[in-house]
Amino acid sequence: MNERILLTGLAMLAPRERFGFIRSLPQGAHVLDVGCGTNSPQRTKTLRPDLYYAGIDIGDYQQDADPRGIADEYVLTSPEDFPAGVGKFSDMDAVISSHNFEHVYEPQPVLRAMVDALKPGGRLYMGFPCEESVGFPPRAGTLNFYDDDTHQQPPPWLETLRTLHGWGLNVEYAAKRYRPPLLWLGGLLGEPISSATKRVLPLHLTWSYWGFVSVIWARKGGPDFV
Repeated sequence: MNERILLTGLAMLAPRERFGFIRSLPQGAHVLDVGCGTNSPQRTKTLRPDLYYAGIDIGDYQQDADPRGIADEYVLTSPEDFPAGVGKFSDMDAVISSHNFEHVYEPQPVLRAMVDALKPGGRLYMGFPCEESVGFPPRAGTLNFYDDDTHQQPPPWLETLRTLHGWGLNVEYAAKRYRPPLLWLGGLLGEPISSATKRVLPLHLTWSYWGFVSVIWARKGGPDFV
């Protein structure tokens, strides 16, 4: 299947996850992808070739194509220097943090740097494992938070929302356990297979059934802060 069609389909089925957020951005928006592994540069530019894409990470993690030939900016840094690396960006229309926040050593400085990278009116997307995932059953592909040994700690849901609000962001959408209906139904029907094989199903079906991902959309400034 054509990758752009697949990504568009995922964006429509899960409109509040990353690809739905990317699809909602204005033409030519400048986007910073914080923790841009797992083919994120390629997928983002495939879905939205008009975007100016900047990515930062600590290594070339699961990249099928060289990100340097895809991204408009691509920065690698050490884990210790990651907050400072994010802090070098500014005036971005959008910042994406998809399954990154749970990996960083210093969550608060990274979050502060992401907020500071946004221009007034800029938008933030965050997607990360929910706090409840520490009690989910272990499965290949990660369902229990600790299935991934690079995870540090579950981002605290209420504290994260309060911090964003305190830093002048208007939270436009928040779901502690995001369950898009059609993907949830697919996950429900496939749960016996996932449970028996001890593997998560593709297309986020198992994640949607369990509500694995916490999702936040926020805007820098807005009705509450003018």
